[in-house]
Amino acid sequence: MSAKRRMPGVLAWCVFISACMILVGLPAAGAQEKYPSRPIDFIVTWGAGGGADAMARTIGQHAQPILGVAIPVSNVPGASGNTGLGQLMAAKPDGYTIATYIMDTLATIPMGLSKVTVDDLEWVTRTQVADSFFFVKSDSPYKTIQELLQAAKENPGKIRVAATGYGTVDDVTVRFFEKKGIKLTTVPYPKPGERYASTLGDHSEVLYEQAGDVLQYLKAGQLRPLIIFADKRHPAFPDVP
Repeated sequence: MSAKRRMPGVLAWCVFISACMILVGLPAAGAQEKYPSRPIDFIVTWGAGGGADAMARTIGQHAQPILGVAIPVSNVPGASGNTGLGQLMAAKPDGYTIATYIMDTLATIPMGLSKVTVDDLEWVTRTQVADSFFFVKSDSPYKTIQELLQAAKENPGKIRVAATGYGTVDDVTVRFFEKKGIKLTTVPYPKPGERYASTLGDHSEVLYEQAGDVLQYLKAGQLRPLIIFADKRHPAFPDVP
């Protein structure tokens, strides 16, 4: 996304990312300088090592030879993605600053935790759709989601969930369980690596995350999923409810 205002060159960017033939305010011939003519700053609103970071760097790597300019990526974590978003909004809306935006940041709007609304932004493309899971360490005593939830009922607030932050989808999920009489504790970590280390290092019992973001830990047998938050099971985890 970019700060709101019609920007030149959106067509080329969208075609590259997702083959979306979207004409968004392309300038009249000769009206402006060639776009892009200088580096495009790509803000990742989360810390290094997570899915948003990997996605942005992959896009930048493949887009550079096509667009002919550098696409430096910078990580600006904090406030569930709103710190980096604030930096985007402070930039000149000329198409040379873009940023990631994920569901966790969107969820902070109705919670009253974000000063930026969806109408303040110019949406470029949707890059991915992925469901989230509850993961535990492979040696966790909780073999099923039923065992985890039963333990949470018997020990309110004792089971900690490593999450992206307060007011995010992660936190809303934890609060949903609380409405059902199951009290879990959200432990916020703005940097993905901190969340993973928290669960792997026994500082939290549960990790709320997408499978692709922790693929290396799944392949290494360090984490295992207990439940997917989706309307159907994932083909890669057919036994996970």
